[in-house]
Amino acid sequence: MMAIDLKSLSKPSGQRPIIATIFGEGGMGKTTLSSMFPNPVIIRTEDGTASLTGNDNVSLFPLSTSSQDVLDAIEALATQDHKHKTLIIDSISQLATMIEAEIVAADPKAKSINAAAGGFGAGQSAAAEKHRQIRDWAGSLAYEKGMNIIFIAHADTEHLELPDTDSYSRYTLRLHRKSLANYTDNVDLVAMIRLKTFVRGGGEGDKKRAISTGEREIICHPQAASITKNRFNISEPLPFTFDRNPFADYLTE
Repeated sequence: MMAIDLKSLSKPSGQRPIIATIFGEGGMGKTTLSSMFPNPVIIRTEDGTASLTGNDNVSLFPLSTSSQDVLDAIEALATQDHKHKTLIIDSISQLATMIEAEIVAADPKAKSINAAAGGFGAGQSAAAEKHRQIRDWAGSLAYEKGMNIIFIAHADTEHLELPDTDSYSRYTLRLHRKSLANYTDNVDLVAMIRLKTFVRGGGEGDKKRAISTGEREIICHPQAASITKNRFNISEPLPFTFDRNPFADYLTE
């Protein structure tokens, strides 16, 4: 048995790059917010960077057409010299679609992910394993290269049936549940960008209407209505403007 030297113990400092997942509906500013992190480079599985036109601070890998392209880009960042401080994968929802298509294509008898790899959920398990590999490779850059890691996802909703409360719905990532934990469990931040919305009406003969001023906010604290969380003791919604990264105070130098 290998002995552990107690001299190797350390105190928690919290000073390391951030690993985060940012999600929301289309057009909410997920890519724009992510680009506010220091010296970013983006691995694209979809071409959603039109809002960054003219932003010379951002670098783009060629559009990925396979999961291997994504792994190759991560490997390049791990093995080559560069000055990038943030890796963004945009998006893991489209990456999931890509991975599922690859798994189905590899099984001549399968016409869908549910029937792939022998069926009975094996196809989604194989997809989750590929997500785990990509998550681990990307995460290693935080420790080996000092890079922030940002995973961008599209939003979805799910209905929860819990034994100790009434059923309810919440916002989540557009990913299969088997792959979800790769981007929500061992991360520092799961943040959702949404429009500030108010409901009006609802009186007798009056339909309820959702009203928004177009103002955006970031939800990253734990709540029943979303899968959001953070490790920075943030307990209230954060304002989202296009001139400042609201997480700048939590970044290492």
